[in-house]
Order: sequence, then C-alpha cells, then structure tokens
Amino acid sequence: MLNPLPPALAITPPNRPLVGRVSPPGSKSITNRALLLAALANGTSRLTGALKSKDTTLMAAALRQMGVTVEEPDATSFVVTSTGRLQQPGGPLFLGNAGTATRFLTAAVATVDGEVIVDGDDEMRVRPIGPLVTALQSLGIDATSPTGCPPVTVRGKGSFGAGRVEIDGGLSSQYVSALLMAAPLGDAQIEVALTGTEIGARGYVELTLAAMRSFGAQVEQVDAGTWLVQPTGYVATDLLVEPDASAATYLWGIEALTGGKIDLGMAADAFTQPDAAAQAIIAQFPDMPAVIDGSQMQDAVPTLAVLAAFNNHPVRFVGIANLRVKETDRIRAVANELNRILPGLGTEEGDDLLVASDPDLAAKVAGRNSRAKIETYHDHRIAMSFALAGLRVPGIVILDPACTGKTYPAYWDMLAALGVELTPTT
Repeated sequence: MLNPLPPALAITPPNRPLVGRVSPPGSKSITNRALLLAALANGTSRLTGALKSKDTTLMAAALRQMGVTVEEPDATSFVVTSTGRLQQPGGPLFLGNAGTATRFLTAAVATVDGEVIVDGDDEMRVRPIGPLVTALQSLGIDATSPTGCPPVTVRGKGSFGAGRVEIDGGLSSQYVSALLMAAPLGDAQIEVALTGTEIGARGYVELTLAAMRSFGAQVEQVDAGTWLVQPTGYVATDLLVEPDASAATYLWGIEALTGGKIDLGMAADAFTQPDAAAQAIIAQFPDMPAVIDGSQMQDAVPTLAVLAAFNNHPVRFVGIANLRVKETDRIRAVANELNRILPGLGTEEGDDLLVASDPDLAAKVAGRNSRAKIETYHDHRIAMSFALAGLRVPGIVILDPACTGKTYPAYWDMLAALGVELTPTT
C-alpha cells in the first residue's frame, strides 16, 4: 500500500470504531533469542512464526558472517543450520541500533577462536554496554570497549570459561540474558549472579530461560538473582515463535481510543512476554491508574503514555529510568512530542514522566487548527505509539514512518487495512 514509505504521513481520525482481525508480527525478543540459540546448536533448527524486520535481519546477517547457514523459506520462517560453533568473521559485525542483537552477540562471540568486533550505528554507539564487558572480563575473556558503548572488541579462545560471573542488571536485563545464553558453551558450570536486587524487565530473563531450555540447556535458578548453567551446549530444535506482545499494545490501544474491537487471534493472558501486562491497564481506559509502574513492561510505556493523554485524570509513570538508554531517550522523546500536540501535556520529573491528561484533548487541538509534526528520533516505538494519537487528534503527522521497520514493517498497512486514512506529506 505505502511502498516505499514517504518521509511523513498525515493521519486522519476515523471518527468511528475500528473493527477487524489483525495478526501481530512474531516476537522480536523471542526471534532474536531463537536465532542465536539455533546458531549455537549443532544441527538444523526451524523457526516458524518468526519476525522478519530490520533487527532480526541484522542478527541473521551477523550469524551468516560467522559461518552459520540461515535460510528464509517464507515470510515468517528461518531455517538455521550450524556446527554449534561460531567462526571468526571476515570483518566487524554491524548491528545497526539493534540492542538485543548487540548485547547477545557481545557475549556469544567470546566463544569464537579469534577477534570479533561488535559495532552499530551512531545511536547504538551511545548505548551503554560497559557492565556486560566488565562481566566478560571477570570470566577471563579479553573484551574491551573504550567508551563503555559499542564498538566492543572480543578476543575469544573458543570457550566461555567457567566459574562465577556477576552482573549489574539494573540498567538492562539484556546483559543478564546475554551471559545466560552464552554460558552453556563454558568449560564447566557457570554461576550467573546479580550484584543487586534490581533488574530491568525481569520477565525478559524468564523469556531467555524458556528459550534456552527449548534448545536443551540445563539451567537452575538458585534464588531471585542467581542461576547455575551447565556446560551442555545446545541441540537443534524446531520452535514456534509467539506473536509480539509489544506490537499487540498498539492494537489494544486502537480498541481503547476508538471504541473498536480488534481480534488478535490470541488472548492477552496467553502471551509469555512481559509487555502483555499492559493490556490490563489499557482495559481501564479512560480511567487508567494515577500511577503506573513501567519497570516490567518498558516497551509498552510510550503506548500507555499516549493513551494517558486522553485519560480522565493525570498519570505518572515511574520505574522507567531505563527508557533513557533505549533507541532514544524515550522519557524525553515522549514528553517532547506530547507537548508538540498540546503544550504542558508531558513533563519530565526526574526519571518520572507525568502526563497531564485531558479527555477534551482532541477538541482543544482541533481549535488550534495546526499540525503536530511528530519527531520520531529514528525510534519505531515513538512512531507507532504517536500514530495512535492521530486516531483522535486531527493534524497529527508522523515523520520518518519507515523507522517502524525495526520491529513492525507492516504497521502502516495494518492501519490502512482497518480503514485509517494515511496521506503522504512533507
């Protein structure tokens, strides 16, 4: 429908309930975990229901650079064939701004016999990775990152070592998942332990453990912050990837804002991903809680914040400091763009986000008779969440709509299929 995507899209409020059936794309989080684990397994693994997007394409390309065969027989499948060992690539691994791929591979390439450079784009080069590098060094792995961000140089010796490794998971659960997934390739048992009780989005660690066990890993959770991983390696397997819960939040948001009904083909409580918890909050719209803790559903916060703009009372988002080190500083970005719609709508208070909320927001913005050009900061979640505002508010224009290709390439086609008028503009 919109191929190629224009530099900007204007959204016309449908002024009616949106009804239809939408199948969300496969989970990015599960797809990238499964791709890596299949590459670390001896044999052929078939991943179905998988996400084909910029992030997963970058992961697959990096694995191919390291000698893994990754075939794509159809739009939602990968067939991965590997010896169970990654080979030294001929050049740096370029992973764009894919956080999962960058963090996961930084640990996994320690099992390569030789030097590997893990790098990304300008945005990735300011995203912290220091805690993971420090943890790798504690295992005796030669890993360096002069800036504390990518690029990271890892000089592996073909094994992930043995013993105890401690990691600060407060900044990102991806550091913890990276260590856990590489640990079965150790010389002996590896103990992964948190240095504190805090961990960003703990549910994603549970997702990691489930994926590891699917590929034959033996991992025991000793307590809330300690895991014992045996040196079993991985075995090839076939895996069905569940739909993406973060993508589902936009569909639940569409229902709430238009009074419509979207059939996802899957109940909210059937998801295993943490962002599915957002559905219970969205179901309370327009009386969502006055305080929302976003710590365990971080990718859902931009969606919830846009809905909060139309809530019956103000909403404060807490526990979201980690959003400052995502594809962009999402706390600042959401506040800035809410204020672009109506000044005073979004406020940063420390690491909290306060949304002023106004049930009459659409009428007030219409009275201003002006366009709100939403800056997306190359961040797919900012683009997709603020598109929801355009379902009620006239004059919303999304800049750089193509950035949604990172996790939901068909997002705009999905809106158009539901009957939303999208107009290319400048």
